[in-house]
Amino acid sequence: MKKLLLLVCSMLLAFNATAQDNSEDKWDVNQHRADYTEINFETEEGTWINLDVSPDGTEIIFDLLGDIYIMPIEGGEATVLREGLAYEIQPRFSPDGSKISFTSDAGGGDNIWVMNRDGSDAKQITDESFRLLNNASWSPDGDYIVARKHFTSGRSLGAGELWMYHITGGSGIQLVERMNDQQDLGQPNISPDGRYVYYSQDVYPGGGFQYNRDANSQIYVINRYDRETGEIDRITGGPGGAISPTVSPDGKQLAFVKRVRTKSVLYIRDLETGIEKPVYDELSFDQQQAWAIFGPYTNISWTPDGNHLVFWAMGKIHKLDTNSLDAEEIPFTAELNHQLADVVHFEFDPAPDTFRAKAVRHTVTSPDGNTLVFNAAGYLWKKDLPN
Repeated sequence: MKKLLLLVCSMLLAFNATAQDNSEDKWDVNQHRADYTEINFETEEGTWINLDVSPDGTEIIFDLLGDIYIMPIEGGEATVLREGLAYEIQPRFSPDGSKISFTSDAGGGDNIWVMNRDGSDAKQITDESFRLLNNASWSPDGDYIVARKHFTSGRSLGAGELWMYHITGGSGIQLVERMNDQQDLGQPNISPDGRYVYYSQDVYPGGGFQYNRDANSQIYVINRYDRETGEIDRITGGPGGAISPTVSPDGKQLAFVKRVRTKSVLYIRDLETGIEKPVYDELSFDQQQAWAIFGPYTNISWTPDGNHLVFWAMGKIHKLDTNSLDAEEIPFTAELNHQLADVVHFEFDPAPDTFRAKAVRHTVTSPDGNTLVFNAAGYLWKKDLPN
């Protein structure tokens, strides 16, 4: 018994030492592993900007090249809240405006984080190392978030599910299960009363991801999950599909994006009558035909009064009056600071004098059996036989 006890204690000590060594070697996303070059520049435009308007209507928060900025609703100089090597996107204000959720890989993989409005006290809410998360949407009470969880398949493409988490953390609960392992689902948006979760889903015929899909038929639709009954209803879709559902503050209208021939067009749907109308047709091209893990278009936002939509398009941030349909640019400037790591280089000769052919084609033997002729590297070659 004493020998057994001694053996168990020794094993525990060895395991503990190994665990400590592993923790010290844990990969730190924000730590450089190579030499790097610092670049600093100012920009007045950006690519693929997700944004959100504060509940009091005074500020806009947005992501830019993996960093998060905030600025007045009128535009102007943007202030950075989160910057560094970590890739951080999709910021959204909590219902009371005191906190901001965002997607970050600072913990080693894409998870949902929450920080104060001024960027302080950032905390990781979800803790996934394989089924990674993005695109969180707040419940009206500010206690829960619904996010998209990514499930990979044997084809490595994967699909999304909707999961709900308490802001204090935990393992979460599944709301909407993926249809299969290759057709995507995501972009959750919770209604103002907290009952419904709107989301986009790939329903293209065939049951799997395809590279030659026709966006002017129907790739994505917008569904609605009822948190009270568990029922799922189809809200809109049809020719051109429907993505990026964004419910108005009064819960009566739904903004979304639809493909119309060669354009991505912003639409508004009256949820009571079902009437849909196009309101803006100068969006950047959506990604319905691609594999869009973070969503086939960037996040857009209503102003608190429900009279304007704020969105990104063609490098700029725009505000649309939903009554007059007049649109104006919200100008901004942002200082960017990035550290570019040196890339790995391997020296090799791309055109050596001789090399071993890896593909020999069209091999033909002469009638007398003494010569072999074949194709390699675009030339015909002759070789004596039987050697």
